[in-house]
Amino acid sequence: MNKSELIDAIADSSGLTKADAGRALDGFLSAVTTALSKGDSLALVGFGTFSVKERAERKGRNPQTGEEITISAAKIPTFKAGKSLKDAVN
Repeated sequence: MNKSELIDAIADSSGLTKADAGRALDGFLSAVTTALSKGDSLALVGFGTFSVKERAERKGRNPQTGEEITISAAKIPTFKAGKSLKDAVN
C-alpha cells in the first residue's frame, strides 16, 4: 500500500473526502516527525509506539575496498508494534 492508497482507505472508512483524508494523514505524519525530532515518543495504545533510539559509533568495512571505516553515532526512529496490531497480523 502506498500513500495514495492509504488516503483512499482513510477516506472510505471515515467518510472524509480524499482531500480531507490527505490533509489528516499529512497532519499525522507532521506530528510524529515533530515529536520524534524533539526526542519525545508517541504512543498509540493498541497500535504501537514511535520513539527515537541512540545508535553508538561503530566500526564497519567499505565493501568495495575492504577498508575499515568508522560509522558515526546517530539517532534513529523506531516503531514497536502494540499487542492489538500484533494479534491482527498473526
